Amino acid sequence: METKKQIAILGSTGSIGTQALEVIRDNPELFSVEVLTANSNSDLLIKQALEFKPNAVVIGQDKKYKGLFEALDSHGIKVYAGEEAISQIVEMEEIDLVLAAIVGYAGLKSTLAAINANKQIALANKETLVVAGDIITSLAREKGVNIYPVDSEHSAIFQCLVGEHENPIEKIYLTASGGPFRGKDLNYLESVKKEEALKHPNWDMGDKITIDSATLMNKGLEVIEARWLFHLKPEQIDVIVHPQSIIHSIVQFEDGSMKAQMGLPDMKLPIQYAMGYPTRVKSDYKRFNFSDYAELTFEKPDTKTFRNLALAYKSLEKGGNLSCILNAANEVAVEAFLKDQIGFLAIPDMIERVMDEATFIKNPTYEDYIASDGEARELAGNLMKQFV
Repeated sequence: METKKQIAILGSTGSIGTQALEVIRDNPELFSVEVLTANSNSDLLIKQALEFKPNAVVIGQDKKYKGLFEALDSHGIKVYAGEEAISQIVEMEEIDLVLAAIVGYAGLKSTLAAINANKQIALANKETLVVAGDIITSLAREKGVNIYPVDSEHSAIFQCLVGEHENPIEKIYLTASGGPFRGKDLNYLESVKKEEALKHPNWDMGDKITIDSATLMNKGLEVIEARWLFHLKPEQIDVIVHPQSIIHSIVQFEDGSMKAQMGLPDMKLPIQYAMGYPTRVKSDYKRFNFSDYAELTFEKPDTKTFRNLALAYKSLEKGGNLSCILNAANEVAVEAFLKDQIGFLAIPDMIERVMDEATFIKNPTYEDYIASDGEARELAGNLMKQFV
């Protein structure tokens, strides 16, 4: 890279955002921060802005604007507030790459705005493709925008496909750690608390994604994301549980040959690969040592106990707006579980009910997706008291 890439990080105070800033801190000759955004964590946003000196910052909550402005204005950093401002800021001419790291449905609008502004995308927000994958991928093709996946599994697939442009994919295998409850039965899961569910065995992630990993919904969302990123059919995507999280995913080609991407579980690696692509940036991250792992094991996921993965496949196979409905119901259910309002096993029950009752639209528009998200959230909220 001859010149520094100017990076906008949407969701800079979250798990992916903070790790992306670590990558930038380690590589100041390659990357600089143009924009930082956060929803509500103004204290950390101020700290980040004072260190990385972006051109502008945006805070989603308007009430946090005054304190942010007072802390940063004298340093020549522009300050904006509101959800609309997050979508508008990505249009800045100076931005080379937008790291879309806002968690959940909330990241959809700003990602669309960035693609419309012809910005290259490093995508950490899988829900964007889950909710509206057809619209996102079509618009990216129309605008000539590249989407570089940040999820470790999709980054692995992406890396395996480098140099294979002319060779069709026969199948891909997304690996899953199995989460903290791998091997547990329904009787055990009935009484688990959020503190247990938040103890992921391998990865350091935010609360919402960690709960999704415990229910296997995270893998279900990744299946849907992979369908759109790599233009696959549902039957071409398989999930295998790999507790060690060393092989991050596998591509199988038409001749039967398979390529896998391996490494220690560290999200900074796929973040760095997406930000630096096509250059592999030198790092001093800990290296994998074969002697530390006597064996690498694989098993089928238990979709009867962890039904969210099966529900995700169901939404993908039926198509239309069902994945949008699935995602909205899941976000409501996970938030309720984190607030101790429902039990762990109520999460898939709520999602399935909402999927059955929400209005199905075969060929949705963007406006339909917005309406479907709202309807699903309302349904989930009304159903919640039945699962207390």
